[in-house]
Amino acid sequence: MKQDMILILDLGSDENTVLARMIRDLGVYSEIKPHDITEEELTKLDNVKGIILNGGPLNIVDGKAIEVRDFIYNAGVPVLAVNYAAAKGEHCLDQWPMEEDAMRAVVNSFLFDTCHAEANWNMKNFVADQIELIRRQVGDKKVLLALSGGVDSSVVAALLIKAIGKQLVCVHVNHGLMRKGESESVIEVFRNQMDANLIYVDACERFLTKLEGIADPEQKRKIIGAEFIRVFEEEARKLEGIDFLAQGTIYPDIVESGTKTAKVVKSHHNVGGLPEDMKFDLVEPLYYLFKDEVRACGLELGLPHDMVFRQPFPGPGLGVRCLGAITRERLEAVRESDAILREEFAKAGLDKKVWQYFTIVPDFKSVGVKNNARCFEYPVIIRAVNTIDAMTASIEQIDWPVLTKITDRILKEVKNVNRVCYDLSPKPCATIEWE
Repeated sequence: MKQDMILILDLGSDENTVLARMIRDLGVYSEIKPHDITEEELTKLDNVKGIILNGGPLNIVDGKAIEVRDFIYNAGVPVLAVNYAAAKGEHCLDQWPMEEDAMRAVVNSFLFDTCHAEANWNMKNFVADQIELIRRQVGDKKVLLALSGGVDSSVVAALLIKAIGKQLVCVHVNHGLMRKGESESVIEVFRNQMDANLIYVDACERFLTKLEGIADPEQKRKIIGAEFIRVFEEEARKLEGIDFLAQGTIYPDIVESGTKTAKVVKSHHNVGGLPEDMKFDLVEPLYYLFKDEVRACGLELGLPHDMVFRQPFPGPGLGVRCLGAITRERLEAVRESDAILREEFAKAGLDKKVWQYFTIVPDFKSVGVKNNARCFEYPVIIRAVNTIDAMTASIEQIDWPVLTKITDRILKEVKNVNRVCYDLSPKPCATIEWE
């Protein structure tokens, strides 16, 4: 069933995702498009019931104020202008109301009274649409999927298995930047329990050699992303009929990787790190979903609850939690301290309460005392945040006894560490990850 759509044109707003989420919460699908969308691109979009011109402080591009072209007003659907002086728009909203309920009421009226949109945005319809789109795109070809075992790749795998079955070839690459026991868990769940067509590749030395001496986080992400593609190409050459690469790219990845009016927050390895000479066509069924919607999709597909709500894990893995140039010594400290944190959070019941939690080891040392002697070792930083859509995040207030126990264990059990710190920075202005 085709879902009605409300199109949000980004005219410099820093509230695009807030508006998109609000519309979806009201049961209508929404997408954010750049201000310079072409008439041909607009025509190709299905079931557009209304357009929102979303203005804001970032409305200057290349030294000129953004202007909406006439074909937007002549598209035959209602137009609502928010923080934008629409010359031809019948509906204008000078500024966002201060109260969320008031904003929601305005949007609700626009959707259903003005646009007559149907509230048919739900995961059952989304899954049905994606299965149809995947089959149409892939045909009888094979698809290669990077299966990390994280939420995004697991949901993509489930969607593709439902759509094309054994045409899916899952590849799990151990790049040496996995959490403790992660690869073993992936093999157990997907090969042994889900009967997936799974290829395991041990590329630890290959990745760590490529990353040696690389301190810049953007460069690290791009090296990891490019090397992933090379590994997949090598695996594809061993197989027949591989024409597509599936990815778990989601909406926050796209937004944070930069738009026409917003600067890059950080490149995501599956957005900014793909080589130009890549030989695959991409299959990205989660491209327009927020993180909580990905989880809802996983449940709709029948994935186990524990898998759907497992800890988010970045594509570059511990590579962006071992800050600066990666060393094996600090990488091991990150891996071991993270395992302790996860174990103690589970014992305290925090694994069901906190959205994401992990440890970071920076590339500097501090003076400490061990065994009545001076030591010069690394700190471990603990991060624990709650969020709905990964666009904003708040800090979890951990009980002092729990933090004390975690600290004691890390200092006793993890080598080359003499301090434990707790990161109290929300997003914004910090990001969830440190790199």
